[in-house]
Amino acid sequence: MCINAVAVRTLCVLLIPLLTFFSQQLVSHLTSRKTRLFLSTTMPYPETATGFVVKDPKKWQSFHKEEFKLKTFKEDDVDIAIDACGVCGSDVHSITGGWGETPLPLCVGHEIIGRAVKVGSKVKDIKVGDRVGVGAQVGADLTCDNCKADQENYCPNQIDTYGAKFDDGVVSQGGFSSHIRVQEYFVFKIPENLDTAIAAPMLCAGLTTYSPLVRLGCGPGKKVGIVGIGGLGHFALMWAHALGAEVFAISHTKDKEEDAKKLGADHFIYSGDKDWAKPYAFKFDFILNCSDMTQEFEMSTYLGTLKVMGRFHNVGLPDYDLPAMKAQDFAPNGSYIGASHIGNHPEMVAMLELASKQNIKSWIETIPISAEGCAKAVTGVKENKVRYRYTLTGFDEAFGKRY
Repeated sequence: MCINAVAVRTLCVLLIPLLTFFSQQLVSHLTSRKTRLFLSTTMPYPETATGFVVKDPKKWQSFHKEEFKLKTFKEDDVDIAIDACGVCGSDVHSITGGWGETPLPLCVGHEIIGRAVKVGSKVKDIKVGDRVGVGAQVGADLTCDNCKADQENYCPNQIDTYGAKFDDGVVSQGGFSSHIRVQEYFVFKIPENLDTAIAAPMLCAGLTTYSPLVRLGCGPGKKVGIVGIGGLGHFALMWAHALGAEVFAISHTKDKEEDAKKLGADHFIYSGDKDWAKPYAFKFDFILNCSDMTQEFEMSTYLGTLKVMGRFHNVGLPDYDLPAMKAQDFAPNGSYIGASHIGNHPEMVAMLELASKQNIKSWIETIPISAEGCAKAVTGVKENKVRYRYTLTGFDEAFGKRY
């Protein structure tokens, strides 16, 4: 027994240093960034996020940093720590009340890129650590006829990225925040060669213009007019050029001609002249209207530039009514007028691939996210001072390291 006791004590003396060493190595491994990302799929996770919210549309330039609740996590959800968020005209329309009443307080922003930090058990294509993007939609039923036809952006049960209500009663909040929780179908991997800040505005403005261009047949042999050279219009010019159409930029701002040509326009038309449209009668296969000043248009003039059965298609959605029109305005060429809402999943994937392959880049200015930064960005958009998109960055500084 004495010999066994001595042996045990000797063994303990030898093992304790080894166990101490291996425990230290294990702790070091578990605190590594990669392992922390892995553990986030299994460990308890915060059910709230922090963001910059607007509480009163009359004080839409006043942002407050607040915590808000995330929707109930489901098996097909992805949690994302946000690294960049583009600033969209929709954000301004929403916080000012221009599009009607919205739930308050409201955190806007739907041009989001970040890292997946938690994935549900039924998530197939996204893994923890992936760089991913989210646009203006975070949910749909995926079972209705529209969804089955790849028209989920027209799902009657769609969930907008902010200002919509989930089935658990939680109101969706956007990307001016630390985190967002999103149904996997509306989470997209970002190609490696696309810079985060540059790619972010593509998630809404990019898709909103790419989708109708493709659906209306933009390509070689087509003459396409792009009205309004702003945040939406600058994307429309780049996509239309990349798709092979003959591109006509139409603007009431003369000093945008140089930019329009750099963005891909083959021609620039100054619409401030009284008879600007006469040389372009029956010219365009379709017009993509990216302006949010349509209420000031003489619509019969624009419609007259379309080929027979041509379409005037709106993606600029102003606060105001369309100008008065008569049926006679459409009759001379059998023209149509319409609009669209963002785009679908396959179009988002195709758009990102096109940007990656052709090295298409948003024209952006970055602003560090803060209450002051958010105010600066939405004010610049409201006053049309940005050429052509703001991206909020510096999320680690505002919210701390999250992965």
